[in-house]
Amino acid sequence: MTIDVRTLLPVAERAASIAGEIITTRAPGVVTAKGDRDMATEVDYAVEHAVREFLSKETPELGFLGEEEGASRPGQGLTWVLDPVDGTANFLHGIPLCGVSLGLVDGDVPLLGVVGLPFLGVRYSAAQGAGATANGSPVQVSGAAELQDAVVALGDYAVGADAAERNRPRFALTQELAARVQRVRMLGSAAIDLVWVADGKVDASVMLSNNPWDTAAGVVIAREAGALVVDLDGSPHDMASRATIATSPALAPELLKLLTAALLHASE
Repeated sequence: MTIDVRTLLPVAERAASIAGEIITTRAPGVVTAKGDRDMATEVDYAVEHAVREFLSKETPELGFLGEEEGASRPGQGLTWVLDPVDGTANFLHGIPLCGVSLGLVDGDVPLLGVVGLPFLGVRYSAAQGAGATANGSPVQVSGAAELQDAVVALGDYAVGADAAERNRPRFALTQELAARVQRVRMLGSAAIDLVWVADGKVDASVMLSNNPWDTAAGVVIAREAGALVVDLDGSPHDMASRATIATSPALAPELLKLLTAALLHASE
């Protein structure tokens, strides 16, 4: 069976609305530790349960993968990938930079994405070949061409037992960027990093990691808005990539060169 994924965009948007209602009307509740300084709230689980139930009724033939409880249905090709509250630490502290990220992937290739930011009143949507929108209006990446004019978002620093080793390249990259770009920002939400690249609010985003629930939706939205989204080596980004770099195309050569230099410095 062949599915035009664009026909599933309204389904994904309804799922995001269900998630947004839960996120904005419930307190975080009990916090469950998932590891060193990593946690999930009652709202994370409530959103995942609600969205999974909704999608199982609307698209029973599709797979589902959630950050908190894993795969609940085997995917026969197309699979929904959900981060129920991207930016949980922000949510827990009352910082409005958080939301729901719902992507649709075919194997390792993201095809559709919806990111709802309910505290900001914005929902970003995109499907492959259909462009990207914010609340229904088209969005486009910035025209920044020089690093000195660019605002660059960085993914969070690593936590956990191996954090010191994993943070060496992150610290090196922070230092290189701080010396060259207009501003560095750490927003605490991979989905926001990517959709704000799409919307021209930031000019590039660099995350030295790649969890499918963090990036599946935002990658599609950024690409459909004209961003270049690649792995560390400049190859096209997919769900198997090591890192997630999204940028206005004109910035890409200089940014990737700086990233390579930072990683080399960190390994010395």
